[in-house]
Amino acid sequence: MTGNKILVKSFGCLPLTEDERMVNGVNMKTFLEEVNEKINGVPLQRCYHCRKCTAGCPLAFAMEHNPNKVIRMIQMGMKKEVLGSSTIWLCASCETCITRCPNEVDIARMMDVLREISIAAGIGAREKNVLSFHEAFLASIKSRGRINEPFMMVDYKLRSGDLFSDMGMGISMFMKGKLSLVSPKTRDMNTIRKIFDKTKHA
Repeated sequence: MTGNKILVKSFGCLPLTEDERMVNGVNMKTFLEEVNEKINGVPLQRCYHCRKCTAGCPLAFAMEHNPNKVIRMIQMGMKKEVLGSSTIWLCASCETCITRCPNEVDIARMMDVLREISIAAGIGAREKNVLSFHEAFLASIKSRGRINEPFMMVDYKLRSGDLFSDMGMGISMFMKGKLSLVSPKTRDMNTIRKIFDKTKHA
């Protein structure tokens, strides 16, 4: 009977207490609770699957599972399937979903949390080039506080191993003055370093 109560609470809106989470010395925190804890905002239980997020998502057509389905999968405890999917890496964090959501469920933040959990769990990125671009972007910000596009592109190419696929376009952009080798540097680099230290980015 107690086990059934715990199952109902963990699946519904009521959070489990620390005592209820511990079963034979093992922490039984659900996947839903883990994600909600990291989001630290509107809980995913507030979603009633109206699908407005999916209808407005500009990348839903390319996703393995649409945003609404990802929430449902989390609620059902399908951790392996969610963390191993390409969907969490294709989200562009445009925040159209949270703008359209009647309950202000932050799906963009949820996708970011799922990526963090995936990396921490050793699952890695299903879309390797997305992670490579993300790392190159952060490296550029860390070094100068601003984006230096040519150097970021070179960094991304080296990380991804895709060296020549769009070289022609890059040269054309440079010749037309769309890319500059010199970019401004943030004056207060100490603040940038503090941000990276606080968020534990290498």
